[in-house]
Amino acid sequence: MASDQTRSAILAAAERLYADRGFGDVTLRDIVAEANVNLAAVNYHFGSKDELIAELFVTRSIQTNRERLNELKAAEERGGGRAAIEDIMRALVGPTLRGCLGPDREGSTAARFMIRASIESVPPIRRIKNREVDHLRKFAAAMRRAMPGRSDTELYWGLHFALAMAHHTIREKERLLRLSEGKCDLDDVAGIIDRVVTVTVMALTMGEMAASKPPARPTLVHGRLTRQDL
Repeated sequence: MASDQTRSAILAAAERLYADRGFGDVTLRDIVAEANVNLAAVNYHFGSKDELIAELFVTRSIQTNRERLNELKAAEERGGGRAAIEDIMRALVGPTLRGCLGPDREGSTAARFMIRASIESVPPIRRIKNREVDHLRKFAAAMRRAMPGRSDTELYWGLHFALAMAHHTIREKERLLRLSEGKCDLDDVAGIIDRVVTVTVMALTMGEMAASKPPARPTLVHGRLTRQDL
């Protein structure tokens, strides 16, 4: 088997096994057996199990991030250089949710691998997530252009919460189905995206309104707070 074919076979086998069984239960020997190669080939191409996991995660993440940035660019072009905050949030969470949810995606190996990556906090993936934030800075900059009156702190929190809602929905979809007795349709991916975007934009815009109002002060009775003020 040619070197490139061997590398591709190892990646495909590893992704299938990790998607099916998780990161902790799969050994390098499982992978070489699945790929029909020898252990030396894995060591030659990747060096270690952690490096193999990192390669898979980076490959899938690059695809998602490219889609995010393309959607962000298109939204800003439509807005003459400044996209609406709704469109920015949609570009941020849409590719992730569409990539992992819905009947046409959930069964795919790539989607199941990324769901595993979201659920299982393994060191190589955690290190990449903590390090690779440049594409998110571009979203923060777009948010700053869309909402120039908001502080950077509020914008970062908004971005963080939008991502958290998307990833939590992916991780906990089975629990939501059970809790809602099927009323929450996890196949309606467009509807899920709308909900995440709506909640995020509401939080950002309501925060802006609250920040513009002076805080309410309790009325003092004889210089003291009453029980009703507490």
